Amino acid sequence: MNILGLSAFYHDSAACLVQNGKIVAAAQEERFTRKKHDPNFPAQASAYCLREGGITVDQLDYVVFYDKPLLKFERLLQTYLHTAPSGFTSYAKAMPLWLKHKLWIPDTIKNELGYKGEVLFTEHHQSHAASAFYPSPFEAAAILTIDGVGEWTTNSMGVGRGSSLEIFKEIKFPHSLGLLYSAMTYFTGFKVNSGEYKVMGLAPYGEPKYSSRIFDNLIDLKEDGSYHLNLEYFDFMAGLTMTNDKFAKLFDGPRRKPEELLTQREMDLARSIQEVVEEVMLRQARAIHRETGLENLCMAGGVALNCVGNGRVLREGPFKNIWIQPAAGDAGGALGAALCCWHGLLGKPRRLENNGRDLQRASLLGPEFSNEEALQQLAQFGAVYRRMEGDQVFKEIARNLSAEKVIGLFQGRMEFGPRALGSRSIIGDPRSPTMQSKMNLKIKYRESFRPFAPAVLREKVSEYFELDCDSPYMLLVAPVKSERRIPMSEEQKNLFGIAKLNVPKSDVPAITHVDYSARIQTVDSNESPIFYKVIKEFYDQTGCPVVVNTSFNVRGEPIVCTPADAYKCFMRTEIDLLVINDLVLYKEEQPKWNEKEVWQEKFELD
Repeated sequence: MNILGLSAFYHDSAACLVQNGKIVAAAQEERFTRKKHDPNFPAQASAYCLREGGITVDQLDYVVFYDKPLLKFERLLQTYLHTAPSGFTSYAKAMPLWLKHKLWIPDTIKNELGYKGEVLFTEHHQSHAASAFYPSPFEAAAILTIDGVGEWTTNSMGVGRGSSLEIFKEIKFPHSLGLLYSAMTYFTGFKVNSGEYKVMGLAPYGEPKYSSRIFDNLIDLKEDGSYHLNLEYFDFMAGLTMTNDKFAKLFDGPRRKPEELLTQREMDLARSIQEVVEEVMLRQARAIHRETGLENLCMAGGVALNCVGNGRVLREGPFKNIWIQPAAGDAGGALGAALCCWHGLLGKPRRLENNGRDLQRASLLGPEFSNEEALQQLAQFGAVYRRMEGDQVFKEIARNLSAEKVIGLFQGRMEFGPRALGSRSIIGDPRSPTMQSKMNLKIKYRESFRPFAPAVLREKVSEYFELDCDSPYMLLVAPVKSERRIPMSEEQKNLFGIAKLNVPKSDVPAITHVDYSARIQTVDSNESPIFYKVIKEFYDQTGCPVVVNTSFNVRGEPIVCTPADAYKCFMRTEIDLLVINDLVLYKEEQPKWNEKEVWQEKFELD
């Protein structure tokens, strides 16, 4: 039984192939087209999934789309009627895409794929809930989904038992925690649907001075986590922007323009909205626990990528265990849609792993490339490489890491979801006091304040962080252990904003955020054997079982997919080494690359 799940036409289009209930392949379209957050039909991602599954389109039993376009169109029309005539510009801008694609999804799917079978649809939050529960390691769990908006639903609570899944409570548009966070993302000068990470990373530099204004004016939050937004302050229903003049007046002036310098106000706004979102998440977690009485929680939806909030739910919430879908945003809807068909429509049972692991297969669901395929792609650049035998490649990686070299790591199958987990990663030495600045400014070409994540051997996580559970998908933030922290002087304690950035905070400063927190990835030898060997060899050479891990891309680009993508990124940045399988490429040995200056200018202006 072959089921292809699809998400498309909003952002992060993706495809997922489920064969006899097993997740065989999944990938975002952006990785193939090189257009970040590509919303177009996932033609290349679908083709990859079919190749990986060893089938043709004629062997598909079902194709399942991740939401119901007609319900979404109904919301668009009703919103326009409610806000007319002021909403006409927004309505008119949306119409061409609806008339060309979104109202004809079955025809589009059949034409794009050459598919002649049945096209099914799931509701948006049902797809999110399925992506959260079905791959989880739990026989039964409460399910919480939070995002901007699906058809009408923005936030849902449900329960999964065995192969059954039920959503029993929903919050509807226009009341949306995701849209509230996106409104603040827009107001602080970042791009909606991609800049939310930046707001989360900026928050520790600020103080929560605006939290009470948000609670008093923007969101009416109840004890059970339900809420209403005060729509007088927002423009997302009728206009082309997220906020209006009343919002600006409430927060001491107009929104920051993207090219303007960050001020303390933006840092305080980021901290304030982050605290509000965390409070909503905690109240909802407590409410759904009271409702279900279950000890396990599964989460999905874009807000479930807020790993700071997730960490608080784990530490302060009532659940013993939580599992978060690594592709929690719309891309994961493709996976959820396919699993909805297998378990929901066809009634097939779930078969959990005996070892208690999830069914996501470490989220390593994308394409991989042999040495021969890599060499074919590298030949077009005249790339110079050295091939290393056995474990010699791991020793060479560790030796260069300890010399504070930055390494592009390209190994095995590409990750599904927004996080690089060791297959398409840039890694560095976390002990270096200059590594964060170097990787932000010279490698990633992004804002200096943004933190980097640690990848740590699973058995060593509790020696470095206040965490003693699996966090394989980099979706939990936890404090660095107190004994590893460097106490701040009185003068340092009085610093504000970005001035805190250059204060050493622990014996692994490159991955310690200004509030002594870290976004943790635990690496298990069974689930991620290659990345585990990389970190283990670094540990054997240095005594440090942690490396800096960030995605193999620069700002504005998707994570690399192919060896050619990796080589281009390697040559356009100040990455020192590129390791593709057991092929090691040193920057100083490569032919001259003339595109670097253009690349830097592009992303300085982005």
